[in-house]
Amino acid sequence: QVQLVESGGGLVQAGDSLRLSCAASGRTVSSYNMGWFRQAPGKDREFVASIRWNGLPYYADSLKGRFTISRDNAKNTVYLQMNSLKPEDTAVYYCAADSNTAHYGSTLAMKPSYAYWGQGTQVTVSS
Repeated sequence: QVQLVESGGGLVQAGDSLRLSCAASGRTVSSYNMGWFRQAPGKDREFVASIRWNGLPYYADSLKGRFTISRDNAKNTVYLQMNSLKPEDTAVYYCAADSNTAHYGSTLAMKPSYAYWGQGTQVTVSS
């Protein structure tokens, strides 16, 4: 069983940056694919970014260039660096873990690919 805890959210102004962290426990996730999703009020949870077990990232097209996903296997932690934040980035951000190393690309943009989810961290961007 994998437990995921997100942190780093908060209230920022448009144009600011934030770095979210996702700390895993229960198992070493170095062989897991990890993903970030977000859910705005009244909207479906949407894919943000993923990073495969081998370090290969994959991003939602609309977020490429502003968001960067990374992982530190020694700390069992995944990060999401968010730059040039916009009010439309306001959402609860969720971390997720997928144990199937065969998954890649668009498969990692699908919620059913992930068996483990964190509770989320709120990001609010004011204009």
